[in-house]
Amino acid sequence: MPEARAGRKEKFATPTKAFSFPATPMATIAVLGTMDTKGEEHAFVANLIRERGHHVLVIDTGTLDAPKLKPDVTRIEVAAAAGVDFAAMIARKDRGEAVAAMAKGAPVVLSKLVEARRIDGVISLGGGGGTAIGTAAMRALPIGFPKLMVSTLASGNTAQYVGVKDIVMVPAVVDVAGINRISRQILSRAAGAICGMVECVPPPGEDKPIVVASMFGNTTECVQAAKKIIEAAGYEVLVFHATGTGGRAMESLIESSLVAGVLDITTTEWADELVGGILGAGPTRCEAAARHGVPAIVAPGCLDMVNFGAPETVPAKFAGRTFYQHNPQVTLMRTTPAECAELGRILAEKVNLSTAPVTVLLPQRAISVISAPGQKFHDPTADTALFNALKQGLRKDIEVVEMDCVINAPEFARACAEKLLANIARQPSMRPPV
Repeated sequence: MPEARAGRKEKFATPTKAFSFPATPMATIAVLGTMDTKGEEHAFVANLIRERGHHVLVIDTGTLDAPKLKPDVTRIEVAAAAGVDFAAMIARKDRGEAVAAMAKGAPVVLSKLVEARRIDGVISLGGGGGTAIGTAAMRALPIGFPKLMVSTLASGNTAQYVGVKDIVMVPAVVDVAGINRISRQILSRAAGAICGMVECVPPPGEDKPIVVASMFGNTTECVQAAKKIIEAAGYEVLVFHATGTGGRAMESLIESSLVAGVLDITTTEWADELVGGILGAGPTRCEAAARHGVPAIVAPGCLDMVNFGAPETVPAKFAGRTFYQHNPQVTLMRTTPAECAELGRILAEKVNLSTAPVTVLLPQRAISVISAPGQKFHDPTADTALFNALKQGLRKDIEVVEMDCVINAPEFARACAEKLLANIARQPSMRPPV
């Protein structure tokens, strides 16, 4: 890492005038990958980065032949970060074990480099094994840190590689196997992209304490009204769409210790997780705030619905159930009283983990737009089963507020916002600056 970054100025011409502006100072970009099998390709990218005026820090995760590009962090060091003896591992000649070890060690190495401010971005190139290693390392880094993966797997489902982080996946198109007329274009653009990412530093903003909120189309009115009240109190509210990925991203941000409060109005992802819909957020949804001591409010928003795709995608076992066609691509299925009772039990179990102030709010007339009286999903028996199981399962010291209104009523939104602000106030370290 250089002692100081050297500034530079670039000029751009337009049809009418020329203008210039100071560019971002020189950065250091980590080039991470298997420097034996993909050494030539990583060297090509590294040279382009240097030509742009940035430094390169090479991290070798290869486990076969000698590296073709001299590393700054060796494969032995990466393996050691995973608690693995490299020589002993190589002697076993188990490719799967080697990839797993590098995928475990690379995140440790990269995280330490970021924490020490030795790197400003990371790029990696690879096939199956290289993508597994590179993206594992990138998922360990904070949101906003530049990370780019050129992968032969980028054209398919990349959820397992990206997770809930902002990893840019670039399709390799051809295999990462030499520099040719196709790879030359792809890798050149990728090098330019990571350079652009480290050069484009976001302008400083007002650092207000963060509140996160969960929202669905059926709870938008409630969340937006509560958001205005909380923002007026001095917080920045980040809203996450409760589509599985959104819930996981929100939980990840809560775990980062950057969040002062949680407005979890829309816990619908648990309906998909339990029943088998397409928008589940995993078995730890609703645990982050509870386990990390973050003040919260929780409501059963949209637990009346399970999400599927077009009608023909709904599993045959659900024939005869109550459905609502939200749009041509989304089919909603009403949860039954038995499912609602189990959802209430699960939600109580998650809330009971709380170590910070938490309040549960129940809108007794409707938990979504379409469960209100006269709507397709109106089912008082199912809602009562949900509410009763939730109340019965909660710890006695957890506050429950029952309101005779629908979830999108202005008074319910206000109650959610005011209860969250009160819970935050009971946790002095979470209060906004005066």
